[in-house]
Amino acid sequence: MLDEAVFSLDRQTPVVQWTEPDELLERLDLQIERHPTTHDKLLQLMSDTIKYSVKTGHPYFMNQLFSSVDPYGLVGQWLTDALNPSVYTYEVSPVFTLMEETVLAEMRRIVGWNQGDGIFCPGGSMANGYAISCARYHTLPQVKSKGLHGLPRLVLYTSIDAHYSVKKLATLQGLGSDNVYLVKTDALGRMDVEDLKAQIQRTLKEGAKPFMVSATAGTTVLGAFDPLVALADVCEAHKLWLHVDAAWGGGALMSRRHRHLLNGIQRADSVTWNPHKLLTAPQQCSTFLTRHTDLLGPCHSAGATYLFQKDKFYDTKYDTGDKHVQCGRRADVLKFWFMWKAKGSDGFEAHIDRVFDNAQYLTEQIRHRPGFKLVLDKPECTNVSFWYIPPSLRGQDTAPDYHQRLHKVAPKIKERMIKEGTMMITYQPLHDLPNFFRMVMQNSGLEHADMDFVIREIERLGATL
Repeated sequence: MLDEAVFSLDRQTPVVQWTEPDELLERLDLQIERHPTTHDKLLQLMSDTIKYSVKTGHPYFMNQLFSSVDPYGLVGQWLTDALNPSVYTYEVSPVFTLMEETVLAEMRRIVGWNQGDGIFCPGGSMANGYAISCARYHTLPQVKSKGLHGLPRLVLYTSIDAHYSVKKLATLQGLGSDNVYLVKTDALGRMDVEDLKAQIQRTLKEGAKPFMVSATAGTTVLGAFDPLVALADVCEAHKLWLHVDAAWGGGALMSRRHRHLLNGIQRADSVTWNPHKLLTAPQQCSTFLTRHTDLLGPCHSAGATYLFQKDKFYDTKYDTGDKHVQCGRRADVLKFWFMWKAKGSDGFEAHIDRVFDNAQYLTEQIRHRPGFKLVLDKPECTNVSFWYIPPSLRGQDTAPDYHQRLHKVAPKIKERMIKEGTMMITYQPLHDLPNFFRMVMQNSGLEHADMDFVIREIERLGATL
């Protein structure tokens, strides 16, 4: 594991050894058998698993909103698995119960709250789901026992560029995807406050009940930060719950230079913040934070007497598990806490400043490079989105089929980079824009020279298109 999955991750090794699914099924012995397997065979299976897996810790894995291998986080992850805890009561997880409360309290302080509550969640999607659940209970507490039957039609608002989990979790909780009203965005991808106001008035005219706005601090594609101060004003005027999905952009709060991007977040009712994204904690490490001190428990508790007995010999306020919808739960806090202890907040700040610097350098290089075009002139986060225009398409932007042909460029370059294994960068369309590359920076081990490599490699892969 150390030799092949960790220490071999350098710039000269491939990010992935691409193999078609049918061929990979033939190469890997995946079948479950009745009889045991030898240790030599097990070691070979481990090696094969590493060989054909994507190396997400590779310097040139920049495909998703997570990357790199943090050594302290990795040790914390291994220690978590060695201890195999489940964090629901103090008697079963004394260290991790206290560790969670300590880390969550510090995260709330960084957001700007001097009180509140919080939990670790299995991913940012579930954290956004907790926001919907808490907002609904806060608005209509009878929903916990009575359900939605007989209640007014509830409507929540989020931007057209928000993460899809808002709609998914609204569906899961019985609100219905049609009751997630999508708000327009401006040219930078930020929620349009005037359109939000219009959507709220539309809801009231329909006889439905607005109850929540889910803003985004760092959208998935463009990295946009919604105008939180203005949104807080709207929510305050209409008595709506304000949630901020800062799963991606929350890490900027650690930097005095960049936390202004989230101005107004302290006025939110709740926040999603994923340390496994911009802060590079190992997967997965996600938190749901709220400024309300006594809401998570009443909203989600079931009071199971075989686990949460009230006559225990210690203070049962430390039995925090009933605030979760899960029962058994990993101690995702340990790896993040261990990283934080090792680096200090100063180390996280230096990390954030470095990745923003790399993003700004790449942006400027692309701005002045022939054949490249930025989607956003000045990206807000570390998402750098751009088109590569091969020589065969240059000067043809007025041709009727130009966008159709440009739309095919990024997928073809992506295919070539994956099959050669040199790097992984994602692409996507957005609204009426043709496919473009989105390079996301969260690995502070990268240097300006790596940004130059990415540009040259895209040129090489796309020169003959």
